[in-house]
Amino acid sequence: MIFEKVCALIAEQFNVEEDSITMDTSFEDDLNADSVDIVDLSMALEEEFGLDELGEEEASAITTVGDLVHLLQSRID
Repeated sequence: MIFEKVCALIAEQFNVEEDSITMDTSFEDDLNADSVDIVDLSMALEEEFGLDELGEEEASAITTVGDLVHLLQSRID
């Protein structure tokens, strides 16, 4: 369920097809994301999942969609 919500947000923000996103999708290499894109995505995620702000260390450790999903799972559970 988290993966599906994350895919929907990524698809909307990066203008890609949801079904093209996998756990191995790289934000930098596959989605051409820059730091501004990541900040925008993290704000959308915070709103969607009711999370506290992601720390800089947490955000910098996220390189793939899988990294993001695992982080969200650990913060929600």
